Amino acid sequence: MFERFTEAARAAVIQAQTEARELQHAYVGTEHLLLALLDDDTGPIAAALRDRGVNRAHVRNEIIKRVSTRPEGIDPLPDADAEDAAALKAIGIDLDAVRRAIEKNFGAGALELSRATEPKRRGLLRRFSGGGRIPFSKRAKKVLELSLREAIRLKHNFIAPQHILLGILREAEGLAALILADAGTDFAKLRADLTRSLKDKAA
Repeated sequence: MFERFTEAARAAVIQAQTEARELQHAYVGTEHLLLALLDDDTGPIAAALRDRGVNRAHVRNEIIKRVSTRPEGIDPLPDADAEDAAALKAIGIDLDAVRRAIEKNFGAGALELSRATEPKRRGLLRRFSGGGRIPFSKRAKKVLELSLREAIRLKHNFIAPQHILLGILREAEGLAALILADAGTDFAKLRADLTRSLKDKAA
């Protein structure tokens, strides 16, 4: 899957890990993906959301306000169920192969949540181990899978940052979507605007 990611989309996924690390979070969630998508303030995502009153500072402040109340590393969304896996397989996408590709690009265990049984650490190391990679939450993994679905839906052979935001909107229950909804974002209109910008890119 990651060979389809544009340079900007790959940079956003990597930046999401940096955002989680800087916020001292034990996992990369949908909120970190959204924050990373806003890192390029001249890019199409920043432009689309700025018009809706959402910018990087707003998203970061919302994350800081909200994440401290969530249990460390907990994300209630289960992995893609058998129906989703079958639907993807029917169009030639093997979820196991997707997961292997993600781990090849972002390191072994990148998709696994930290184990609750791991020994407690102190200070900065309490929430993540050293400078290693931080695992993606189940919702963030779902968003990345949905970004591929969005690309397929639009008949694109690439995955751009707009596809990742479309994945966030389609997943619709993660913290990123909640932050956007609470800011009064019209998901249908944003989806249409992102789709239009992708069509311009593909043309």
